[in-house]
Amino acid sequence: MSKRMDRHKNGENDLFSREAYRRSKLVKQLDEQEDNYLDTDWSDTDDLADIANEYDTPEAYEEDANYYYEHNQPSRMHLKRKQRRAIYHNTNKDTIDPEEHADSFDSELEVVESSQVTKSPKQKKTKKKKHLILKFILFLLVLIIGYCAGGFYLGQKDAKSEASTLKSQTFNGVTSEDGSKNILLIGNDSRDGENARADTIMILSFAGESKTPKLISIMRDSYVDIPGYNSTKINAAYAYGGAELLRKTIKENLGIDTKYYVTVDFQSFEKVVNSLFPDGVAINAEKSLDLDGIQIEKGQQVMTGLKLLQYARFRHDEEGDFGRIRRQQQVMTAIFSQLKSPMALLRLPYAAGKALGYTANDIPISYYAKIGFSLVKGASSLQRLSVPVDSTWEFGTTADGESVIYFDNDIETKAISKFLAQ
Repeated sequence: MSKRMDRHKNGENDLFSREAYRRSKLVKQLDEQEDNYLDTDWSDTDDLADIANEYDTPEAYEEDANYYYEHNQPSRMHLKRKQRRAIYHNTNKDTIDPEEHADSFDSELEVVESSQVTKSPKQKKTKKKKHLILKFILFLLVLIIGYCAGGFYLGQKDAKSEASTLKSQTFNGVTSEDGSKNILLIGNDSRDGENARADTIMILSFAGESKTPKLISIMRDSYVDIPGYNSTKINAAYAYGGAELLRKTIKENLGIDTKYYVTVDFQSFEKVVNSLFPDGVAINAEKSLDLDGIQIEKGQQVMTGLKLLQYARFRHDEEGDFGRIRRQQQVMTAIFSQLKSPMALLRLPYAAGKALGYTANDIPISYYAKIGFSLVKGASSLQRLSVPVDSTWEFGTTADGESVIYFDNDIETKAISKFLAQ
């Protein structure tokens, strides 16, 4: 060993200087692991055989040479190797002769490029355990993704196999300036015919710093300018030109861009709720109601899809559309918050696929995956806004005798922007 050190001290080989950084890094690793080697019991002959074969190699000698070059003395690990070799040589005739590598020291220097510090048995077990845990986590992740994707596909397929009056529409959605991809939610009574007005107009957004779901409800009697048509109620835009014209109308009057749309009729809404919550939805009814023969008593209760629909539709009281908007938002909050229950989460992929299969929409599957976690996580903290906002509107009557709601577009646009930015 000293002969080889002299060759390098005399400058006959400059590989040490070229590999100085790599060697020093290797030496540091050796020093950090010396205690693990020193604490190991090497009395077992089989272990000694492995150690002898493992350390009596060009790589092992190179490591010792690196340490000697840096510290000008043999490492404690080198001394321990010598002890282990001595024990092994005394108990076994077949052994490795270290001198066989004496003449190949120059080539041993090149091993630094690919050499790795050998782990102790304890470290090897720890590393193996970590690999097993990592593999298990990866397998579990693949299993969950497969379960969700398969359930969603089957649910959507089952729903679309049933007869539906809803058809896909043209919708040239636009991403908001802040990058948000807002969803336009449209509820209509298909029983009124193909050109029925929108009964419900909502926008679901994940904008702002909180990234929690935000729900904006637009009153159907809001008096607006409809592109290409006369000014009238906003819900007429859907009857005139479907989801696309409603999108343009909202943008022109309220300044909100929407990227995707979802349209659901009354029958589909009932099926959607029953698919997601076969045992019903828990909700606290704010008053007793009776609509189309469906009676609802005030107080906490569990509603089926049909009851929940009638509760959200009712508007035949002194509050009119204002009370209806409030109940619709209450229904949406109840649905979102109960998505977090363990049983709902298990059936969510299939139920979500089936629910969306009942609707007309253009939301890509990739976006479902993106917003799904945020929707479930922030369901209980759903933020809500009604447009026009309080104290910014007034009732009026058009020349045709229609009762409408007048408001200032600029005021509403600023209120919406502030709400979304929160």
